[in-house]
Amino acid sequence: MRYICALTIAGSDCSGGAGIQADIKTMSALGVYAAAAITSITVQNTKSVQAVHGVNSLIVADQIKAVMDDIKPDAVKIGMVNDGATIHAIADTLKYYPKCPIVMDPIMVSTSGFNLMKPNALELFCDSLLPISTLLTPNLPEAEILSNMKINSIDAMDIAAQRIQSLGCKAVLIKGGHAKGDRKVDRLYTTNGGVQTFTHKTIDTRNTHGTGCTLSSAITSFIARRLDLVDAIAAAKNYLSQALEAGKDIHIGEGHGPVNHLFNPEKLITL
Repeated sequence: MRYICALTIAGSDCSGGAGIQADIKTMSALGVYAAAAITSITVQNTKSVQAVHGVNSLIVADQIKAVMDDIKPDAVKIGMVNDGATIHAIADTLKYYPKCPIVMDPIMVSTSGFNLMKPNALELFCDSLLPISTLLTPNLPEAEILSNMKINSIDAMDIAAQRIQSLGCKAVLIKGGHAKGDRKVDRLYTTNGGVQTFTHKTIDTRNTHGTGCTLSSAITSFIARRLDLVDAIAAAKNYLSQALEAGKDIHIGEGHGPVNHLFNPEKLITL
């Protein structure tokens, strides 16, 4: 008997709403044992990101290897990767574990506009990490960067997805949370040409810090729990909507506060 386990490879958020902290809260709330490899230390709060300090790439690689060889996670989530050396370290280490599903959340720019990925790292990111990813989860601004085009409609989203898939990722979920309106539309594109639409109501709240980290970690958790990709995304989106709803009126910090990750935590699940 053992716990279902997931590994998150991401940056640390000292304010607790995003990054490694959000990932661990999410995975734990969904009954999954959370392991973590930290890629960077950020100085941030609900208002802004002030600084990023990268962890030595050899230490990043050794963290991943230590967890993969011993804990043997059922799925991996990759979040913030700040530079080329870290990207190399992650890709070169994970290639030895080809059977483990990987959810890639391409965190490039913070909500406050702080660049979280160095400009010269983007090409390497596309060449090294996208091809090993089971699922890529860009929001609209990230999808625009990856596709090199403006996305202002569903048709444009479809074209952007084709461009992103041509970079080598197996499936891409373009998130429509930045779009205006009372409904949000996310679209999943798979390598067989399939398209799945996920629609949910817009929740009126400023507490949206870490929603991308939370969703990608929830998807990773449900994949670790043996759900197929579509069901894992649907379950993760339901969890995020409930976490947003549960935390929408809570005052934490003076900017964009976090969601309520622990609105209904599950016990750790064993196999």
